[in-house]
Amino acid sequence: MDYQCVETNGIRLNIAQAGLPDAQLVILLHGFPEFSYGWRKQIPYLVEAGYRVWVPDQRGYNLSDKPDGLAAYSLDELAKDVIGLIDAAGEKQAFLVGHDWGAAVAWWVAAKYPDRIAKLVNMNVPHGAVMQKHLRSSFAQMRKSWYMFFFQIPWLPEFLAKWQNWKMVVESLTKTSRRGTFSESDLEQYRQAWSQPKAYKSMLNWYRAMLQKPPKPPASSRITVPTLLIWGAKDKFLGREMAQSSIELCNDGRLVFIEEATHWVQHEEAERVNELIGTFLNE
Repeated sequence: MDYQCVETNGIRLNIAQAGLPDAQLVILLHGFPEFSYGWRKQIPYLVEAGYRVWVPDQRGYNLSDKPDGLAAYSLDELAKDVIGLIDAAGEKQAFLVGHDWGAAVAWWVAAKYPDRIAKLVNMNVPHGAVMQKHLRSSFAQMRKSWYMFFFQIPWLPEFLAKWQNWKMVVESLTKTSRRGTFSESDLEQYRQAWSQPKAYKSMLNWYRAMLQKPPKPPASSRITVPTLLIWGAKDKFLGREMAQSSIELCNDGRLVFIEEATHWVQHEEAERVNELIGTFLNE
């Protein structure tokens, strides 16, 4: 696997790249609080299956650029980053796979740029319209999403995270996943990424921009791109009831629950997730 800085949408992203350059392009988008390392169990499988794989540290994360200001982290800008990567790869279309915040970006890309996405695979994040509805109307979901509101406070969340030597952030992984999902070696990789200059503040700016700089809704909430939604049913952050509502907004969508998995489904059930992705992309 090779790492390169790729220019897109006026910034540079650190990209893990693997596979043959003339193969079909798959872009994997990580979520919070991960970085490209979060797809380590999917990259070899996709390369073996014959795909060209690009896995960015998304803007604000790890070694990628960290622009100032909340507007730089709006969904519109995050989606333009993805389109710029497809252009930089010399492709008209790509397969797009997202988890957590990466899935939120992928939903948005598919809604605004459907002609650029061949197929969409998302994991454990609902369609944006469904998420907004439940954040407004569901007390259960508001309670699960308490951290989103805490992150709106200026400077305090990042100060506490660093002061506690990342204890809260580590626990956001280890206490919401199956025991042993994240090794100490894995967690050290994440701590190094969070410790990059300006990284953690920039990571939180994704949440701040979501509420404080919301983008203009697309003309239609419908997703016309063929879509697979994989959902670890024991997700402690997001209610499973949002999964079916999301698929109902897809013209060609399918939903797979993995009952024994949590929010961190691609880590815990890597083999099953890889098979689902491979089968869907190859159809």
